[in-house]
Amino acid sequence: MFVQIRKWTVTEGNSDKILERFKKKPDQGPSLIEQREGFISRELLVKKVTRGEEEVVMIIRWESEEAWKAWEKSPEHIAGHKAKIKEHGGKPPKPEYVINMEHGNYLVVE
Repeated sequence: MFVQIRKWTVTEGNSDKILERFKKKPDQGPSLIEQREGFISRELLVKKVTRGEEEVVMIIRWESEEAWKAWEKSPEHIAGHKAKIKEHGGKPPKPEYVINMEHGNYLVVE
């Protein structure tokens, strides 16, 4: 199994903006990523942090690293990113409420 983890640190009161972007919408059926071969699951976690910050963690599980790479290179995934960049004048969007974003990819060993 292969796991991708993304963590956003956002200003207090803004974790919902990250969640809204990624959480499942019951009336829309499965998302594009959920339909991909090799996709297992996606979880969203929220931690209310002191000092005016909150954290949102997204964990995505794949059957293999190859399945994840196929998603990353898929026309659907690339088109989604291009649309966001185009919306924001050719620059990758970074909302003002995002303090930091980290990500990592992991192979599950047990």
